[in-house]
Amino acid sequence: MWFVYVLTSERHPKYVYIGFTGNVLRRFKEHSAQNSKLASAPYQPLKLAGYIAVVKKDIAVELERYLKSGSGKAFLHKRILN
Repeated sequence: MWFVYVLTSERHPKYVYIGFTGNVLRRFKEHSAQNSKLASAPYQPLKLAGYIAVVKKDIAVELERYLKSGSGKAFLHKRILN
């Protein structure tokens, strides 16, 4: 299984991070680590807003790309994050 996940920041309400992984819990811990060098580090504390499970990696990559696009962001904010 592959997962497309969405992180939001508790201190920065407009911040949204979208990624994909094979292990959501491990990836969330990496993003939340105090010594994280990831792009999400300045926006801690983070929360897992949601994730979508898919069977194939290429589908997860396509879904991540879509959610990062203009229409994908609009869908995300209107249907999932609201």
